Amino acid sequence: MESRKYVVSSSPHIRSGESTKRIMLDVVIALLPALIAGVWYFGLNALLITIVAVLSAVAAEAAMQSIMKRPITVNDLSAVVTGILVAFNVPPTAPLWMVSIGSIFAIAIVKQCFGGVGHNFINPALAARAMLLASWPQKMTAWITPGIDAITTTTPLALAKGTEVVGQPLPSIMDLFVGNVGGCIGETSAALLLLGGLYLMLRGVINYRVPASFIGTVGILAFLFSGLDMNMAVYHIFAGGLFLGAFFMATDYSSSPMTAKGQIIMGIGCGVITAVIRFYGGYPEGVSYSILLMNVATPLIDRYTMPKKFGEVKKSA
Repeated sequence: MESRKYVVSSSPHIRSGESTKRIMLDVVIALLPALIAGVWYFGLNALLITIVAVLSAVAAEAAMQSIMKRPITVNDLSAVVTGILVAFNVPPTAPLWMVSIGSIFAIAIVKQCFGGVGHNFINPALAARAMLLASWPQKMTAWITPGIDAITTTTPLALAKGTEVVGQPLPSIMDLFVGNVGGCIGETSAALLLLGGLYLMLRGVINYRVPASFIGTVGILAFLFSGLDMNMAVYHIFAGGLFLGAFFMATDYSSSPMTAKGQIIMGIGCGVITAVIRFYGGYPEGVSYSILLMNVATPLIDRYTMPKKFGEVKKSA
């Protein structure tokens, strides 16, 4: 009789044909329209910042993997995505050395020290933004107006909040939608970020749950907090880094919940924290901190939203 060898392994037993490189390539493609807009509005310096951020991230990944005796996997494009997102989270006036430090911190500390791709418990690019903002707050808030004759300005959210008085009118909702406003390189054009997010959904890289619940919660709370002002609710949806965070960073596989219910909780939690910081906090933007805080809460969310295992014996009281 022919002997057969069976291999017993734990779940999951369904294997996806998608590779990390294919997923990351889709994310890069989705980010390209917003990158082009950033270069269009802020000039070639925005492109130079992005190139430095990406090269620093790739170099840091290769160096850390070599030091830790791990396979070199820079060709999976995950470090490229992190570098682009770091660049998207700094102003177009950011010095190159600071951008490089941000990318190295994101990769070396937040990603590789915790095991590499798929093991980071918080989003590396947002962790880098928080570190840079705490270390060099003036350089991280040096905003300029789009165009050749760029002048010092403030962000639309700061103007709406009234934290800075510079004698400037509040930008229109259309300006926010197309990106003709001051801000970080990657958070200017809500339209192009939305386009990139829809591309990721169509490709099956992300689903609607986190972005829809995140953006929807911010819109509802902005409507309530502003005294039922629908224009202000729409303003808060298109302003700042909401679309960038909702589509490209709150959906990070390794730092967001695995279950459908957990992802909705993640989005709602991010939306609540963002709206509270924007309206009642001392900082005009709350997207970054909301995602980082919900990243930390993700293991707890997964614990209480994970479906029961088939055949599991109920624990006695």
